[in-house]
Amino acid sequence: MANVLDIAILGLLMERDHHGYEIRTQLRDRLGLWANVSFGSIYPALARFERHGLVEAVTPSAPRVTSLSTGSLSGERASLRSLRATSGLGRRGRKVYRITELGREEFRALLADPATMDDGKNFSLRVALAKHLTPTLRVRLLERRRADLLERLAEVRAGARNDELDTYARGVMEHAARGVELDLEWIDNLLSTERNNQQTFAREAK
Repeated sequence: MANVLDIAILGLLMERDHHGYEIRTQLRDRLGLWANVSFGSIYPALARFERHGLVEAVTPSAPRVTSLSTGSLSGERASLRSLRATSGLGRRGRKVYRITELGREEFRALLADPATMDDGKNFSLRVALAKHLTPTLRVRLLERRRADLLERLAEVRAGARNDELDTYARGVMEHAARGVELDLEWIDNLLSTERNNQQTFAREAK
């Protein structure tokens, strides 16, 4: 099964080139899924992508920096540090990655593959990146999630009817059921919007 982190990293690179630190920040701030993801997870994934031809390292364009003599040893050292920081020399985190055409194809295949969708976190990631799917695949993704939620709701409701549960345990089950119902409402709204958009596009194409 595809690693959900793989899908997230490739999805970010679909937007623009990134270096490792930016990817880590975007995973947290834009996708909101991995508050504690480490560079120890990101860099091995990027190295694997590079080996398989899914991404390539590129040289970022950097602003021209003029080295000026400051007249002091401390000033010269500060100037050298500034040049190194700008050019990214010796800094692993400043290696910039760009997704290749092969990587784009792999990303779309992973994003659309229902076999790689196994939980709510995974689904939320796919919705965040859903603009890269065709309208038909977006509807298919939503319908698959809706079916899973209906199955989950039936299980939770059945559990809440267990006569052996005390008041507190039954309250937890009922709360869980309400959470699933809210997720279903969200999915139904997304499906309605997606289908309306498809109908609009179909009418405009005539």
